This record gives sequence, C-alpha cells and structure tokens, in this order.
Amino acid sequence: LHYITFKMVLTVDDNERQELLCVYAALALNDDSVPINADNIQKLITAAGGKVEPYWPKLFAGLLEGRDVSELLLTSGGTVGGGGGGDAGGAAGGDAAEEKKEAAPESSSEEESGDDMGFSLFD
Repeated sequence: LHYITFKMVLTVDDNERQELLCVYAALALNDDSVPINADNIQKLITAAGGKVEPYWPKLFAGLLEGRDVSELLLTSGGTVGGGGGGDAGGAAGGDAAEEKKEAAPESSSEEESGDDMGFSLFD
C-alpha cells in the first residue's frame, strides 16, 4: 500500500489567527461549561501556546456575555424565511399588477441612493 500525504497549508493573517484562537477558546469553554469571560479565554489561549492582543478576549467575552453559546450554534445565525407565498392567481385582477408597477420604481430609487454615497457594495 502506498500512502499519499497532503500537507494542508493554512494561510491566515495575524488578525484572523487571533480571532480564531478566541473562537476556539470560547467554544472549548462552552463545551466544558466554564464561564466564558476574558480571563478564561486568555488563560486557555496561553495554555495552548497562542498569543492574542488583549482586546480580543475582552471583545469575545463581551459579545457572548449572557448568551447561550450552544443555542447560538444550533440556530446558526437566525431563522430562514419560507419564501414568498406566490401570487394569488387570477383572483387578484388588475389591481395587483398596478401595485407591483408602483412598487418597482421605489426599489430602484433605493439602489440609486447607494451610488450617491460615493461607494458601492459590489466594487
């Protein structure tokens, strides 16, 4: 048998590395039912041989204070919409089509207002 080994190179900048250290520390603390605070995050990172700027543990502790991390993991950021209900078919008549035509110019004016601010989200 021949084994092929792959060396996976993970290249992240220093800020991303520090953020990941705090994320993993917070997850480990949550898993062990230890309070997630700045001191515990820093202790765990130091014990693992990592170094982070002092504001990172404080930031994560503040963000997670009073929150159930397990619930955050299960909900994964919010609810998913069920989508639109669709048109009511021919029962709506011509009034529904007129309302859609009136609503369309409003949405295009919102898109144009983003251009007036001097930046675009997609550039």
